[in-house]
Amino acid sequence: MTRMDDWVTAACAELDLDPNRVPVPEVLDLARDVAHNVLRPGAPVSAYLLGLAVARGADPAATAARLGELARSWPVELGGENENASG
Repeated sequence: MTRMDDWVTAACAELDLDPNRVPVPEVLDLARDVAHNVLRPGAPVSAYLLGLAVARGADPAATAARLGELARSWPVELGGENENASG
């Protein structure tokens, strides 16, 4: 078991959730895409938005993929991280 597995298991126990239903790789991919292509603080906010959508019944993997694609296509002129790399 990894530290991530340990954390997810403990957090799920605290929140009375099933850790087997947590799509860890998809959430991490989404956070990476948002942090690298939009802005770093957007990563946890995006993970929260993913959780809200899933709570409404959205498929976790499909929704994470949609948000990840949005982040990867985010235009630099709208404030993508690449715009701030030099300054």
